[in-house]
Order: sequence, then C-alpha cells, then structure tokens
Amino acid sequence: MATATFNETQTPEAVKAQCEAFRATFKRLKDEIGKVIVGHGEVVDATLIALFAGGNVLLEGVPGLGKTLLVRTLADCLTLPFNRVQFTPDLMPADVIGTNIVMEDPATGRRKFEFQRGPIFAQIVLADEINRATPKTQSALLEAMQERSVTVSGTTYKLDKPFFVLATQNPIEQEGTYPLPEAQLDRFIFKITVGYSQLDDLMTILDRTTGSHAPEVQKVIDGPQILAAQMLIRDCIVAPHVKEYAARLVLATHPQGEHAPNVTNKYIRCGASPRAAQALLLGGKVRALTEGRFHVGYKDIQDTALLALRHRVIVNFEAEADRVSQDDLVNQIVAATPKEPVRGG
Repeated sequence: MATATFNETQTPEAVKAQCEAFRATFKRLKDEIGKVIVGHGEVVDATLIALFAGGNVLLEGVPGLGKTLLVRTLADCLTLPFNRVQFTPDLMPADVIGTNIVMEDPATGRRKFEFQRGPIFAQIVLADEINRATPKTQSALLEAMQERSVTVSGTTYKLDKPFFVLATQNPIEQEGTYPLPEAQLDRFIFKITVGYSQLDDLMTILDRTTGSHAPEVQKVIDGPQILAAQMLIRDCIVAPHVKEYAARLVLATHPQGEHAPNVTNKYIRCGASPRAAQALLLGGKVRALTEGRFHVGYKDIQDTALLALRHRVIVNFEAEADRVSQDDLVNQIVAATPKEPVRGG
C-alpha cells in the first residue's frame, strides 16, 4: 500500500517551515474566534479541522448555544464571501440555489431568461437551522456540498473554491424539525455536538454581551492560503498500518461484517460509507500537523472517530428501545477495534 509523502521537490526545512506556519495560522484563528466564543474549545478545534480538511460541518445543539455566532465569527476571520440562509418550512430550493427569471433588454425590447444566483454562491455558507426546512429544500444543497457546483435547467455553474457549508441544526426531538436524509448527512465531514456552557464560561459570556464593549476579530487567512494549507495537509504522511486501522474502524460499523463487534451486530442497521474513512484520515492529518507531527498516529484517528462516524451510523429499533446513542456505539466500536494490523502493509 502506497504511503502519502510531502512534495519531493521541497527540502525538509521548507516543509517544516510550512508546517510551522500552518500551526501558527491555526492558533491565531482559534485565538481570534476565542475573542467572541467563550469556552467550547473542542467545538472550535473540530470546526477549524474540518475547514482545513476541506469538508462541510454540521453543528447540532439546542437554540441559543452560539452555533450561529461561531460560524459568523469564523467567517469574519476569513477573507471569503459569506452568506447566511435561514432555513424555514416555506423555504424553496430556488431560494437557495437561484432561478432563471425573464429579463427584458431595454435596447431591443426582447425578453430572455437570465439566471439569478442564490445565496449558495458564496464561499462560506451558513445553513442556519437546516433541519427546519422540508427535505426537498434540504436536498438542494447536495450537489453544492459534494460537487462544488449547482445545476439549474440543465446548466451547471461552478462554485468558487474553497467552498464550505457550515450548517446548524436543533435536536430532532424538538418541534418543527425534519430529519436530514442519510445522503445529506454523509456529505458533512464532521457532525459536532455543541453543549451547554460551564459556570465560569457563562459568567464571561454575560460580561461580554451585557456591557458596552463588543469584541472585534481580525482577518487571518484568505482563500488561496486556505487552499495551500489544504494541499499541505493532504501531503501529510500516513503509514499503511494507520491507514488500515482507519479502514477497519469504518468496516467495524457494518453489521454482520468481518470486522464488526457484537455491539454493531446488535444495534446498527446501516454502517458508515467510504466518506467516513476519508474524514478519519483528513481529520487525523490536520490534528497531527497542529500538534507538530508530520505523520498521523492511531490517536489522531481515534480523536477524529466520534466526529466522523456519529452521523454516519444508523441505529435500529433495538438501539432506540435500549436508548443507545450513536456516540455510545462509536465509542464502543473504537474500544473494540484492535490497532494491530490484520495483514501486511
């Protein structure tokens, strides 16, 4: 199995300098976001990891926990066009991607169809409360999230790169929500759970939001720099045995499969797709570089497992009856999957 390597035309010193520059940028981004977002360090880390891994993010939590504020603050730190779409039950697909409208040429008086771009034509798109729209409108994002393009009336329009959809959703138990289809969930590299703030963090939030001073963030990075960082991350080294471990973790979510533990066979109806393995490796690469290493280790994969797998594991009725969550299952699968390779590299 081939091992990914850094660009062979670069010297080790140049690669090291690029990695140190990336770590400095990652830290600066986190510090700038920390001027506005109090606590939630793991949530911020996971969002930034997804950004540099080149994937879309789904943030889930009850209303009022700062999910939307996090995305807006991140957008303020990036020199990229930003649009917010508030998803509601009456939102239509054309309200997201755009539509052809009849326009009249003032010189000739002739009429023609002209495409009016929707808010999806940005580079950072906040899909706020995405699961409050109908499945038809939710599906309007599928092509944009995967292909980075939009097709209307047979014409395909490419979206500018880098392109990210950062969506927020409320727990599906809340009234007025529609579950996201599995195909759309699979297009999010990570699903991040946003919890309640601790006492000290809540006190700091009150100080910042009830006073006269509003914190401001600075621009940190632009589009070409993000693309360059993504290429650097993809060149991070992954040893064959670590790559195999990531693959076995994904296969361990497939019921009745060769690598499935008992908990999978008992509680899981449908396991994770190959996109999950891609998310594990890309997330692991970003974690490795942010910690000053040029290669991915087992712990990087394990630290990414919950983010990459929790929304790709579909439970059965027995799991719902026993109140076993996706997070519980992923943690048990990670604990049950051995690190040792089962075949040669």
